[in-house]
Amino acid sequence: MSLRPALEAAPAHRAGRVAIVGRPNVGKSALLNRLVGLKLSITSSKPQTTRQRITGIVTRPGAQVIFVDTPGYQTEHCLALNRVMNRSVAASVREVDAVVWVVEALNYDERDAAMGKLLPHRVPVVLAINKVDAVRDKRLLLPFIGRLAREREFAEMIPVSATRGTQVSELLDAIVKLLPEGPPLHGGDEITTVSERFLAAELLREKLFRLLGDELPYATAVDVEQFKTVGGVRRIHAAVLVDKEGQKAIVIGKRGEKLKAVATQARHDMERLFGGRVFLEVWVRVKRGWADNQAALKRLGYDS
Repeated sequence: MSLRPALEAAPAHRAGRVAIVGRPNVGKSALLNRLVGLKLSITSSKPQTTRQRITGIVTRPGAQVIFVDTPGYQTEHCLALNRVMNRSVAASVREVDAVVWVVEALNYDERDAAMGKLLPHRVPVVLAINKVDAVRDKRLLLPFIGRLAREREFAEMIPVSATRGTQVSELLDAIVKLLPEGPPLHGGDEITTVSERFLAAELLREKLFRLLGDELPYATAVDVEQFKTVGGVRRIHAAVLVDKEGQKAIVIGKRGEKLKAVATQARHDMERLFGGRVFLEVWVRVKRGWADNQAALKRLGYDS
């Protein structure tokens, strides 16, 4: 009989996939970027900024979380693009070990309720109540949380601010507890499964959302026609697709100044993300009806 004290077993390693879902413009992409610690998912104040699933990998001692940022669930439009986006959301929640459902503090409506109906009951759901930093009277949060608690059963309900990082670490701790035991699914230095080509298109599209008017960004898409590295420089040729001839002049701007600003800001972001020099050439092309054309969407890489 040994007199040595029994050694406590080390905690089991946990790993799994977690979908970040919610209606448009509640801060899903900002939350993913905050969790990963790097700008992977583009953001803007306009809805429908995220159109495709984007993965962000968080590796820490004892756990690895593969986050999937999904498009905002669409209830107001019926183009092929919107149907593709909704199918992407529905597929994501079927393929994960847990879900983070993001709602905006004090702003829950029928669009959120429609999203909630998609969530399977077999998967644990953590409710992230985002943008609490914008709530002046914090006393209003408690009844709001109580109302949401009556909607369904949640594994956790955590008020957060993705922009300021408030309680994001607590959110991550809660998520890790829900993951199954198992080895890492990716290398410890991996942060995403999407390609640099995809990220380049997204960063360019973000600038279109931020620098153009309220309506025009929804009529635009980005097609990266060439992406290659020569002598340590990434050479990227990309076309901005618009739906109508009149939109082309708006994107280009007077003496080309608008398109130049879009390309310059996108290039700077690419160089920061990729850690090297980027040569970016951008032009504008009219492709009528691209958002309602399955073949065009497939070429642009949207989930089918």
